[in-house]
Parts: sequence; structure tokens; C-alpha cells
Amino acid sequence: MKKVFELEVAGRPVKVEIGQMAQLANGSALVRYGDTVVLSTVTAAKEPREGIDFFPLSVDYEEKLYAVGKIPGGFIKREGKPTEKAILTSRVIDRQIRPRFPKDLRNDVTVVNTVLSVEQDNSPEFAAILGTAVALCISDVPFNGPIAGVILGLVDGEVVINPTTEQRAKSDMYVTLSADKEKIIMIEAGANQVTEEVMMEAIKKGHEEIRRIIDFIEGIVKEVGKPKFTYEPNVIPEEIWNAVYEMAKDEMKEAIQNADKAVRDERVEAVCAKVHEALAETFPEQKLKIDEALYKLQKKIVRSMLLDEHKRVDGRSLMEIRPLWAEVGLLPRTHGSALFQRGQTQVLTNVTLGPMSDVQMLDGVDLEEEKRYIHHYNFPPFSVGEARSSRGPGRREIGHGALAERALEPVIPSEEEFPYAIRLVSEVLMSNGSTSQGSVCASTLALMDAGVPIKAPVAGISSGLVVDEENPDRFITFMDIQGIEDFFGDMDFKVAGTKKGITAIQVDIKVDGLSYEIIRQAFEITKKGRIQILDECMLPVISEPRKSLSPYAPKIFQTKIDVDKIREVIGPGGKVINKIIAETGVKIDIKDDGSVYVATTDERMGKRAIQIIEGIAGEVVPGTVYTGKVTRIMNFGAFVEFLPGKEGLVHISKLDNKRVNKVEDVVNIGDEIDVKVLEIDKQGRINLSRKDALNNNDSEDNDSTTVH
Repeated sequence: MKKVFELEVAGRPVKVEIGQMAQLANGSALVRYGDTVVLSTVTAAKEPREGIDFFPLSVDYEEKLYAVGKIPGGFIKREGKPTEKAILTSRVIDRQIRPRFPKDLRNDVTVVNTVLSVEQDNSPEFAAILGTAVALCISDVPFNGPIAGVILGLVDGEVVINPTTEQRAKSDMYVTLSADKEKIIMIEAGANQVTEEVMMEAIKKGHEEIRRIIDFIEGIVKEVGKPKFTYEPNVIPEEIWNAVYEMAKDEMKEAIQNADKAVRDERVEAVCAKVHEALAETFPEQKLKIDEALYKLQKKIVRSMLLDEHKRVDGRSLMEIRPLWAEVGLLPRTHGSALFQRGQTQVLTNVTLGPMSDVQMLDGVDLEEEKRYIHHYNFPPFSVGEARSSRGPGRREIGHGALAERALEPVIPSEEEFPYAIRLVSEVLMSNGSTSQGSVCASTLALMDAGVPIKAPVAGISSGLVVDEENPDRFITFMDIQGIEDFFGDMDFKVAGTKKGITAIQVDIKVDGLSYEIIRQAFEITKKGRIQILDECMLPVISEPRKSLSPYAPKIFQTKIDVDKIREVIGPGGKVINKIIAETGVKIDIKDDGSVYVATTDERMGKRAIQIIEGIAGEVVPGTVYTGKVTRIMNFGAFVEFLPGKEGLVHISKLDNKRVNKVEDVVNIGDEIDVKVLEIDKQGRINLSRKDALNNNDSEDNDSTTVH
């Protein structure tokens, strides 16, 4: 029996329908937000998965192109692998809900959000977040809810809940925020150099709206919620834990304290091997439980050192950044390159500049159809010392690339300022914590090395957290987490930005939520950290973008023509534009608004192509110099085609500075010569002069437009 629950969010109606669709799932909810419709389902395996030491949760966000009235492209005509936006949305939802499941649950749980209809003003991401929360809370799957989430914008200095398309276009930030009634669970943000104070106030305002939505969810649960199923807790037998703890606590603490990750791992492995050998007979067939006990022991030691002793395994103070180092211009043929290292985290970023025809075409449910600035991130196995083959980018790599892309996007020059497609590729060469923020730093350096006129340099750093499990009000935050502190700590709070403000945030937590005080401290720590990285490492290496591009980068020339002239420039069947390309060797992109971009490594040919296009689209102006080709020779002069389809006469008296007795003494058919337009007579005939073009080129002070 269908039940409908109604709410209003950001002045628009929300309806949650329960009981009609997907009735065999453990929990399901159909969310209607205006005309946006998302079906959220959660299913759980009846039995735990054997032989694993983690909670097997998977989250999918499936975009159906029928939701926006599109038929998929290509031959297959059906949706293929998820779009990057869908993967990122899945990750956002995953990070919200994962900390709220029991840590010892081993039953497979799958959350699927199917986007059925999209009204662009009403975010399907918000509908999926709400639907996921409702489906989990009303299901019989163990889940510590309810939670809820909203999207925040900043328009004209005012925080906006769930901004519309028009508001998003003007907004200085796009923040996905989730929380329970007391604490913040997840922050994912892109921002246009927004200050920490403004971001904090936005979080608080979003939290107020979230509390209202949670009240709504609690009403749904009260009416249609199921009792949670019981499961066999995955616990370490007390006798195994006691044996491991007594045998290895001192050796493990000594082994774990080393700044070199490889040495530390080797020493820890030796201790683990010793424990396994000693306990093999006492606890036969309990290798997995012993491994879990050893993991728990490492976690206990690292957390206790931080919380009780204010010590870190590598000997740093809590607010100390690992040694910093950077270099630019490493690779001679790339358009820009930089290597950034922080401790044992090392990232190489390369920049490639291309014509506007190289923009990425998008095929999703959003209005965005192309992307000019692209950031890719690769995490090869050798970066962590593993001997396995690379399988291509997974969700983590896509997510980290998108985070770095979001961090740098606010400082990327506009298309009008810098008419290039820009691709950055960050190669992680060593990984020991916060490689995504390392890629932000390396990418800023590489962009400046490439001569991209970014508005301000961006750096990124991460803040960590350890909360006392027995007293949650007792906690400690610290700067620049490394891998072991990420594994055993409670938070990875990544913030990127300029000296002026924040450009990106991504927060991963393992506790049930963050207080405002923890968030405030994280903002304070990361601001101090990124300014330190900029001042001590990045800016001394390269302080501003190079004044010129790499000689191997294409030169982009641009002009704008009347849209009614586009057809003439292209010509029937592309005849005219193809002739220009064949003659000059350039790439030409013409947009619907009449913007024309010419890309080439040959500056002379680029200017010539622009001149040809402007000549076709505009009027031939006397005084302009063109490079043309001799097409006919007469006794009285030579005819020269100086623009496609436009021909003029160079009279024999205008062929040279000296007297010419015979035209062939100076030019022949097929010769390329510079000519200057003298006049266009009443009959539309164009008179040209080679002599005046020669004198024009020799003159140091002239106002004519010349193309060589």
C-alpha cells in the first residue's frame, strides 16, 4: 500500500512515496523533488560474507538518459559505464552513510539510486541523498540514522539551500553537506576562494535545514519503519586479543615509530610474522582473527601516541608538515610539468594545451555538454611498493582527480582570456598520505610552468583527528596526515585554496560526526598549512605564470565573425574551410556565436588563417596586406587570389620598385606574394600592389594590417 509523505525544501515541494515500487528490496523510497524523480533502494545479504575483515558496502548512482529525454549516443544506444558525475555522486553518498553502519557488520549491503526524471532546477543529487537516508532508515538493515543532506550555494553573499540552475551559475560555491541532528558527517565543496568564516556560517545554516529534514524522516520511520535485523557480531575473541596484546605491544610500538614508510612496514611485518608463528599452535585456523588483533593493536598504539602523548610515528610535532620539495620544467616536450613532494608523497603533474576542439564532450543528465578544463589522476601500484599490473582508473582515482580539478577551477582563466582546452594529468609516484592535495600543489606549479595565466596559486593540505572512544568530547586535531594516521585516525579533512580563501573541501570520517569546534580547528590548521606550503615551497620555485608558452604548445589565434558569415567561411561541403586548412596547416574551430579559434605551432600560418577568415567574413579594406597566390598572368599584370574566391589585379607598374618590362620577370603562376589592397573601384574590382606591400614590410612605422 503506497504512502506519500510531503515536505517543502528551498520553497519547492518534496514527496516521498513508500510501498509501491521495489517492494522486494530491504528498503525503498521514491523521491519527487518538483519534476525530479529518483528511486532509492537498499538491499542486504541474508548471511555475512566469510573471510573478510571489512564492511562490504557498495553505492551506485545510475543516470538514465530518458530522464532528460535523450537517446544515448554511439551504436549501442544504451547507457554504458557510469559518467564521471555519477561516480562522484556515488562517492559522496557513500561517505555520508558508511560511518553510520556497525563496524563489525559483514553482510553485503548495496544502495542503488536510479535517476528517473530530471528537472534541472531540482537537484537529483539532493533527491538521491534524501532517498538513500529514508530507504536505509525504514529498512531492516542496521543503520545509525536518521541523517540528511542538502546542497549549499553562495549568491551575492547569501547562503542558498539547494540552488536553482540560475543561482548555481552565479554561486561562489557548491557544497554538499550531510549531518545528523548534532554533528556534521560529510562536506564536499567547490568554492571561489571563499573564506573559512563564510564557509563555517554556510555549514551552520545548512545544518539548520538538515535538522528539519531529519524530523521529516523520523516521522516516516515511525509510520512505516521495520525492526532492524540481528547479525552475528564480528569480534576478536578475548583470548586472542589478550595474547596478541601482551606478546606484541612493546615491539609493535617500537617498530611503528619510523619516518620511512618502507622501513616501518618491514618492521611491522616482522612483528606480525613473529606473533603468527608463536600463536599458530595455540589458535589453529585463526589467522584472520590474529590479523585483526594485530591491526587493532597498531591502531591502538598510533591513536594513543597522538591522543595521550602528542607524538607521531615519524617524530613530527602535531602541527609540523613533512619536508617539502618541488621542481618545475622537468620534461622538455610537455607543455608544462612539475614535481611536488611532501614527505614520502610525490606527485608529477603534466599540462597539455590544445585547441578548443579538444574539449571533452559530456553525455549525462546535466545541462553541461562540454568541459574545457580536465584533470586526471593516476595511482599506479608502484607508488605504494606493490607488484601488480595497473587496471586503469577506479572510483578513487576519478574522485581524487575531480577534487584537484575542483580545487583549481576557480583560478583557471576564462575562455576569452585563454582560449585553450587544458588537460592536467597527475601521476602519483610515491604515496604516503594525501596524494590528492599533493596533486593540487603539483598542478598549480605545472600550470604556471606552462604559462597558463592562473588567477592565484592554489595549495592543499589535510588535517587529521583522533577522538577518545571512551570520552568523545576529548579529541585532538593535527596537520598533514600520512598514510598510517589516515588508516587508524578518525578524519581526513582535505582543504585546498589560495591565500585568499577555500577552493575545495573533501571530508572523510570514521566517527559518527564532527562538532563545529572540530571543523573550526580543521579550517584553522589547513589554512595555516596551505599558506606555509605556498610561501616555503611553491612560490620560491616559480612565483608567477611564465610569460610565454612552450614552443611545442599550439598558438591560438582568435577572432569573431558575424554568425551569418559562418556558412561562407565553411563553404559548400566544407570546401572553403578545408582549403584554408590545407593551405596553412592549422586547426580551425568555429562556434555557433561566431567565435573562431585557429590553432597552430606556426605563428605566421596562424595569422594568415585568421586574416583569410576575416577577409571572407568581412569587407576587404584598402591598406591591408595579404599573402596571395598568382593565378593568371596577362601582359598588363598578374591576377592574385588573396582570399578564397577573392581575386585582384597587380598592374605591371605595381609589381616592383624598379621598372618591369615583362610580368614573368617578377612572378609566375603559383607564386605566393604579399600584396597590398590599393582600392576597390565602383565595379567592385580590386586593385593590388606588390610594390606597396614590399615597402609596407620595410617600413618601421605604419598603420596597415600585415600578415606574413
